[in-house]
Amino acid sequence: MTEENATLEGALSVRAALDAGSRDIAEIRIAVDADSPAIQRVAELADRRGISVRRVSRDALDAEGRTHGGIVASVGPRRFLALDELTLPERPFVAMLDGVEDPYNFGQAVRSLYAAGVHGLVVRRRNWMSAAATVARASAGASERIVTAVVDDPAEAVATLRKRGLAFACAHRRDATPLTEADLTVPLFVVIGGERRGISRTLASDADLRLVIQYGRRFEPALDTTSATAVIAFEVARQRRI
Repeated sequence: MTEENATLEGALSVRAALDAGSRDIAEIRIAVDADSPAIQRVAELADRRGISVRRVSRDALDAEGRTHGGIVASVGPRRFLALDELTLPERPFVAMLDGVEDPYNFGQAVRSLYAAGVHGLVVRRRNWMSAAATVARASAGASERIVTAVVDDPAEAVATLRKRGLAFACAHRRDATPLTEADLTVPLFVVIGGERRGISRTLASDADLRLVIQYGRRFEPALDTTSATAVIAFEVARQRRI
């Protein structure tokens, strides 16, 4: 998969790309008046790795973006894996975000998945990772750190991961098991759809496990994707700690 070269903004995003090796980094630019410890650590790490670090005016950085916090990096395309290249532990937890229509929401969902300990993220070949600055910022750098594989569609991911012993679960409200009553300690692949479209009926009907989040009162609207992702991811984490 290829995408246009991008700019990452903020110390968290740039440091994540450096740590993860998720992209080639052509140059890092730092405002002349930026001297926070986080930025200094990024500059030192980049220097040790032979990456160009240049001091520029804050006005020059402002011309590139408004959320830079004094540092930006010019980077190459995000590196992805093929699905069968994912290295998985004995009881893996893999997730796919499908149909999320806003890069900020996508980034926040990735942040929750990464924090909860997901072992791999699956995305379609055309995905929000191309909106690098927004996604990285919203995810606090998690989008650069999380191991990510690409597929053409969710059905391909289901078929491939089932062969590797993972059960397929999805967030769905019909004929579903309450989230806290399901066994989420098994090798698991969870697909979470966007707010507007969700996942297809065909895909949902093929699931080994359909999950519904129980509310504290009668309320018809579905949760937004970022909230639903956080609830599901941390329930998986909770069960696996017991």
